[in-house]
Amino acid sequence: MTETLIESDPGFGIYVHWPFCAAKCPYCDFNSHVRAAPIDETRFVKAFEHELSFQRERSGPREVGSIFFGGGTPSLMRAETIGTLLEAISSRWSMSSNVEITMEANPTSVEASRLRAYRDAGINRLSLGVQAMNDHDLKTLGRLHSAEEAKDAIKIAASIFDRYSFDLIYARPRQTPDAWVNELKEAIALAAEHLSLYQLIIEEGTMFERLVAAGKLIPMPDDDQRILFDLTQETCDKLGLPAYEISNHARLGAECRHNLLYWRYGDYVGVGPGAHARLRDESGRHAMSNEKHPETWLSLVESRGHGLIEDEVLSFLEQANECLLMGLRLEEGLDAVRIETLAGQSLDQETLHRLMEEGLIETVSNHHLRVTTKGRPVLNAIVRTLSF
Repeated sequence: MTETLIESDPGFGIYVHWPFCAAKCPYCDFNSHVRAAPIDETRFVKAFEHELSFQRERSGPREVGSIFFGGGTPSLMRAETIGTLLEAISSRWSMSSNVEITMEANPTSVEASRLRAYRDAGINRLSLGVQAMNDHDLKTLGRLHSAEEAKDAIKIAASIFDRYSFDLIYARPRQTPDAWVNELKEAIALAAEHLSLYQLIIEEGTMFERLVAAGKLIPMPDDDQRILFDLTQETCDKLGLPAYEISNHARLGAECRHNLLYWRYGDYVGVGPGAHARLRDESGRHAMSNEKHPETWLSLVESRGHGLIEDEVLSFLEQANECLLMGLRLEEGLDAVRIETLAGQSLDQETLHRLMEEGLIETVSNHHLRVTTKGRPVLNAIVRTLSF
């Protein structure tokens, strides 16, 4: 059984994970690590090159439409390291003429001073981890930059890159609706084309989780979070940055193509500690993940050419559920025929009808489904209800 009814190929991308940070933020559950000693970038680059070769053997010849340097904090890498990795990718795969190459960066003055060098190395889209626009909340979130540094970094990015974005976290403790709307308006004025806006979640294993358990941090109540979510959608819509995904807002044509690749359930390979991949070959669609611990990953790659620790061929039902989970996050929705072809069965019509009657889901064109504005706050429940 194959996917024969996909309207268009979502494309192919490369994710590169740099796992090191200057400090661990108290809300962060990403695979990020702080090291007191300097990182041996030369040794890590060689390991990345080995793993890229391994993944090239797995993927075969493909055209790369997007590359994403995430972390951790990839802007702690030297610009020469970025350039070497991009050369390694382009020597193994063909590159689209308009390939999108994004790097995440923090807006500290030290990192901002290097942005021109990253552009010269090949980065053409920047994603800044601002998280808040005032010093009090930046301190609460454990960020190392000030609000002034963040705004300066955004202005520097705007002068160097044609495409840039930044992240904000909202539903912070004691954040008021008026304060958030004012902060959001300021952010949209600076953002130009793209913003990523995430509600604060108390993740398992983080410092924030420990503070909540100790009664030293009180999360925002769910009802208040919903108010801020609705205000976020309303404000961004009004000011020309509508949501194209549940947490991402952009002017038309300025969407992050690499993230769209994920949400449209395309193929991508991941290299680096903790990186994931989804890749089709003659045996099926593979879900792959790497060893998370940086030095352990490094040793694995040096001894056998890759840091892969999980490689599972997904069943068609598992693929359908993943595709459903990802696609319903998008404003454009998903192709119901693709989902049903993968699953080998129809979506439950009674459930669909009920969700439509409740105004949570709607049809777009002939066989596209999408979650409505009313349904977005309860997206996870909708996905659970529709899953096969």
